Amino acid sequence: MHDIVYTDGLMAEQTEDLKAFERRLTEVIDKLQPAARFWRIILIFISVCTAVGAWTWLWDPLTPQVSFTQSLLNHPFFTISCLILVMLFLWGIHKRVVAPSIIASRCRQVLGDYNMSCDDTGKLILKPRPST
Repeated sequence: MHDIVYTDGLMAEQTEDLKAFERRLTEVIDKLQPAARFWRIILIFISVCTAVGAWTWLWDPLTPQVSFTQSLLNHPFFTISCLILVMLFLWGIHKRVVAPSIIASRCRQVLGDYNMSCDDTGKLILKPRPST
């Protein structure tokens, strides 16, 4: 049969299972990081474009004198960047930007039942057993 080796109160098999789970969790979070970084850059870029476009739109002396639609047509940079920003949010960019932290948060919630937690990179944190 199996030799039972205790490490910090856990059997060797359980320790190996935890290590395998930790490796897989860190692998999943590491794989999501580049995509999340890419979408963050896109979001920041489009947000800055929208802010700059809004600044020029609001400070244009013709803006209060023409209709809203004509004002938007006079400022295509703002109009296009604003539409792109809205479309990105409708397509779920906000979920893609924070995907690794969502995974880590959900794992923390589940691991709490087993007196464990994890950091943002997926490394497991074993909490001390509650005294009874």
